[in-house]
Amino acid sequence: MNILESKDLCKTYGSGESEVKALDHVSIQVEDGQFVAIVGTSGSGKSTLLNMLGGLDRPDSGSVTVSGKELFSMRDEEMTIFRRRNIGFVFQNYNLVPVLNVYENIVLPIELDGSEPDKEYIGRIIDTLGLEKKLTAMPNQLSGGQQQRVAVARALASKPAIILADEPTGNLDSKTGMDVISLLKMTSHEFHQTMVMITHNEEIALMADGMIRIEDGRVEAGEILC
Repeated sequence: MNILESKDLCKTYGSGESEVKALDHVSIQVEDGQFVAIVGTSGSGKSTLLNMLGGLDRPDSGSVTVSGKELFSMRDEEMTIFRRRNIGFVFQNYNLVPVLNVYENIVLPIELDGSEPDKEYIGRIIDTLGLEKKLTAMPNQLSGGQQQRVAVARALASKPAIILADEPTGNLDSKTGMDVISLLKMTSHEFHQTMVMITHNEEIALMADGMIRIEDGRVEAGEILC
């Protein structure tokens, strides 16, 4: 069953000679529980695609469906609520709140939604990611790899339909980066969590269950290997 689907996504920036087709009729499908890597060189359109899949930016045309709900048919406020409840994000720069400790960062999206954290489930995530001894630490007391683990835990905590990871190893050394990808893959399988990750690193992409290659705003023929 497809939990995430885009159809004919188009996005153009600029006009005239400076016009850039960031996305040119991009259609992809991701099945429930898959861990998929979207690969491409810098400027290929992969970050624009991820922003569209997460409803962070609107396309010029085309659609994105998450769990049967078409994102761009929603009003902005409705989409914000849907995104908070159904889509988790892991960013390259971690985006942790510096004045909150590790546990407070993990449960923040749930509390913003006015919900009660599932403490047993979150405890499993914390144990799986090896954060049980860091819960009272502040972000500036953590290594880059530890901060990224907190970001992964935060993304998982609200039980979203999908998690979108934007170059999650970009600020990490190669060993720590591979550790984080291993953890993403493990948590994807452990919690039956659908994950879509963009990366320019082919070695990292090969650790995913499937790969989609995008260049010049188009999905390359024969490269939807899911």
